[in-house]
Amino acid sequence: MSSRPTSGRGDARGRRRAANAIKESMRELSIQLSLLNHQVGAHLELRDIDLGCLDTIARNGPLSPSALARRAGLHPATVTGILDRLERGGWVARERDPSDRRAVLVRALRDRNAEVFRLYAGMNASMDQILAGYTASELDVLASFLRRTTDAGHAATNDLAAVIRRET
Repeated sequence: MSSRPTSGRGDARGRRRAANAIKESMRELSIQLSLLNHQVGAHLELRDIDLGCLDTIARNGPLSPSALARRAGLHPATVTGILDRLERGGWVARERDPSDRRAVLVRALRDRNAEVFRLYAGMNASMDQILAGYTASELDVLASFLRRTTDAGHAATNDLAAVIRRET
Protein backbone atom coordinates (compact mmCIF):
# COMPACT_ATOMS: atom_id res chain seq x y z
CA MET A 1 0.00 0.00 0.00
CA SER A 2 2.77 2.42 -0.79
CA SER A 3 2.19 5.80 -2.33
CA ARG A 4 5.10 5.93 -4.75
CA PRO A 5 4.98 8.56 -7.46
CA THR A 6 4.16 7.20 -10.88
CA SER A 7 5.42 8.31 -14.25
CA GLY A 8 4.59 7.56 -17.83
CA ARG A 9 1.35 6.93 -19.69
CA GLY A 10 1.11 3.27 -18.67
CA ASP A 11 1.33 4.19 -15.00
CA ALA A 12 -1.31 6.91 -15.41
CA ARG A 13 -3.62 4.48 -17.18
CA GLY A 14 -3.10 1.85 -14.48
CA ARG A 15 -3.74 4.41 -11.76
CA ARG A 16 -6.93 5.56 -13.50
CA ARG A 17 -8.10 1.94 -13.81
CA ALA A 18 -7.35 1.30 -10.14
CA ALA A 19 -9.14 4.51 -9.08
CA ASN A 20 -12.18 3.54 -11.17
CA ALA A 21 -12.15 0.05 -9.65
CA ILE A 22 -12.16 1.59 -6.16
CA LYS A 23 -15.07 3.89 -7.06
CA GLU A 24 -17.01 0.97 -8.52
CA SER A 25 -16.32 -1.14 -5.44
CA MET A 26 -17.48 1.71 -3.22
CA ARG A 27 -20.75 1.90 -5.18
CA GLU A 28 -21.24 -1.86 -4.86
CA LEU A 29 -20.46 -1.66 -1.13
CA SER A 30 -22.95 1.19 -0.72
CA ILE A 31 -25.66 -0.84 -2.42
CA GLN A 32 -24.87 -3.96 -0.38
CA LEU A 33 -24.89 -2.04 2.90
CA SER A 34 -28.18 -0.40 1.91
CA LEU A 35 -29.65 -3.86 1.32
CA LEU A 36 -28.31 -5.10 4.66
CA ASN A 37 -29.69 -2.04 6.45
CA HIS A 38 -33.03 -2.53 4.71
CA GLN A 39 -33.17 -6.13 5.99
CA VAL A 40 -32.25 -5.02 9.51
CA GLY A 41 -34.83 -2.22 9.40
CA ALA A 42 -37.53 -4.56 8.12
CA HIS A 43 -36.82 -7.01 10.93
CA LEU A 44 -36.99 -4.18 13.48
CA GLU A 45 -40.06 -2.70 11.77
CA LEU A 46 -38.18 0.50 10.98
CA ARG A 47 -38.09 2.37 7.70
CA ASP A 48 -34.66 2.79 6.15
CA ILE A 49 -34.61 6.52 6.98
CA ASP A 50 -35.71 5.79 10.56
CA LEU A 51 -32.82 3.35 11.00
CA GLY A 52 -30.37 5.90 9.60
CA CYS A 53 -31.64 8.62 11.92
CA LEU A 54 -31.56 6.25 14.89
CA ASP A 55 -27.92 5.44 14.14
CA THR A 56 -27.11 9.16 13.82
CA ILE A 57 -28.73 9.85 17.19
CA ALA A 58 -27.00 6.87 18.83
CA ARG A 59 -23.59 7.88 17.49
CA ASN A 60 -23.83 11.67 17.88
CA GLY A 61 -26.58 12.28 20.39
CA PRO A 62 -28.27 13.56 22.22
CA LEU A 63 -29.26 15.89 19.40
CA SER A 64 -31.89 18.53 18.90
CA PRO A 65 -34.40 17.68 16.17
CA SER A 66 -33.04 20.55 14.06
CA ALA A 67 -29.45 19.27 14.46
CA LEU A 68 -30.64 15.82 13.36
CA ALA A 69 -32.39 17.38 10.35
CA ARG A 70 -29.17 19.17 9.36
CA ARG A 71 -27.01 16.05 9.79
CA ALA A 72 -29.47 13.89 7.85
CA GLY A 73 -30.16 16.53 5.19
CA LEU A 74 -33.89 16.29 5.87
CA HIS A 75 -36.67 18.84 6.25
CA PRO A 76 -37.52 19.43 9.94
CA ALA A 77 -41.13 18.30 9.38
CA THR A 78 -39.84 14.99 8.01
CA VAL A 79 -37.65 14.57 11.09
CA THR A 80 -40.67 15.16 13.34
CA GLY A 81 -42.46 12.19 11.75
CA ILE A 82 -39.34 10.03 12.03
CA LEU A 83 -38.91 10.92 15.71
CA ASP A 84 -42.58 10.21 16.39
CA ARG A 85 -42.16 6.69 14.94
CA LEU A 86 -38.89 6.07 16.77
CA GLU A 87 -40.37 7.26 20.05
CA ARG A 88 -43.48 5.07 19.64
CA GLY A 89 -41.21 2.09 18.94
CA GLY A 90 -39.20 2.65 22.11
CA TRP A 91 -36.01 3.61 20.26
CA VAL A 92 -35.60 7.25 21.37
CA ALA A 93 -36.75 9.63 24.06
CA ARG A 94 -37.35 13.35 23.77
CA GLU A 95 -36.15 15.27 26.81
CA ARG A 96 -35.83 18.88 27.83
CA ASP A 97 -32.39 20.34 27.19
CA PRO A 98 -30.87 20.96 30.65
CA SER A 99 -29.13 24.11 29.36
CA ASP A 100 -32.32 25.52 27.76
CA ARG A 101 -35.59 24.20 29.17
CA ARG A 102 -37.46 25.42 26.08
CA ALA A 103 -35.41 23.19 23.79
CA VAL A 104 -35.72 19.45 23.24
CA LEU A 105 -32.97 16.89 22.86
CA VAL A 106 -33.43 13.41 21.44
CA ARG A 107 -31.41 10.53 22.82
CA ALA A 108 -31.28 6.90 21.81
CA LEU A 109 -32.58 4.41 24.35
CA ARG A 110 -30.16 1.55 24.93
CA ASP A 111 -32.82 -1.05 25.80
CA ARG A 112 -32.90 -2.53 22.30
CA ASN A 113 -29.20 -2.32 21.39
CA ALA A 114 -28.67 -6.07 21.75
CA GLU A 115 -31.38 -6.69 19.16
CA VAL A 116 -29.66 -4.40 16.66
CA PHE A 117 -26.17 -5.78 17.38
CA ARG A 118 -27.43 -9.34 16.88
CA LEU A 119 -28.72 -8.45 13.41
CA TYR A 120 -25.37 -6.99 12.38
CA ALA A 121 -23.31 -9.79 14.00
CA GLY A 122 -22.72 -11.65 10.73
CA MET A 123 -21.35 -8.57 8.99
CA ASN A 124 -19.23 -7.65 12.00
CA ALA A 125 -17.74 -11.16 12.11
CA SER A 126 -16.99 -11.01 8.38
CA MET A 127 -15.32 -7.61 8.82
CA ASP A 128 -13.16 -8.98 11.65
CA GLN A 129 -11.98 -11.81 9.38
CA ILE A 130 -11.22 -9.46 6.50
CA LEU A 131 -9.38 -6.94 8.68
CA ALA A 132 -7.27 -9.69 10.26
CA GLY A 133 -5.47 -10.01 6.92
CA TYR A 134 -4.05 -6.48 7.03
CA THR A 135 -1.07 -5.03 8.87
CA ALA A 136 -1.55 -2.19 11.36
CA SER A 137 -0.13 0.34 8.87
CA GLU A 138 -2.44 -0.93 6.11
CA LEU A 139 -5.38 -0.59 8.50
CA ASP A 140 -4.31 3.00 9.19
CA VAL A 141 -4.36 3.76 5.44
CA LEU A 142 -7.77 2.11 5.04
CA ALA A 143 -9.18 3.99 8.05
CA SER A 144 -7.86 7.28 6.69
CA PHE A 145 -9.32 6.59 3.24
CA LEU A 146 -12.72 5.72 4.69
CA ARG A 147 -12.77 8.80 6.97
CA ARG A 148 -11.87 11.06 4.06
CA THR A 149 -14.44 9.36 1.82
CA THR A 150 -17.10 9.78 4.51
CA ASP A 151 -16.21 13.47 4.86
CA ALA A 152 -16.50 13.88 1.07
CA GLY A 153 -19.90 12.16 1.13
CA HIS A 154 -21.06 14.41 3.96
CA ALA A 155 -19.96 17.51 2.06
CA ALA A 156 -21.64 16.30 -1.16
CA THR A 157 -24.87 15.61 0.75
CA ASN A 158 -24.85 19.08 2.30
CA ASP A 159 -24.08 20.73 -1.04
CA LEU A 160 -26.88 18.86 -2.81
CA ALA A 161 -29.35 19.60 0.00
CA ALA A 162 -28.51 23.30 -0.28
CA VAL A 163 -29.09 23.27 -4.05
CA ILE A 164 -32.42 21.49 -3.61
CA ARG A 165 -33.50 23.98 -0.92
CA ARG A 166 -32.68 26.89 -3.25
CA GLU A 167 -34.67 25.29 -6.07
CA THR A 168 -37.81 24.85 -3.94
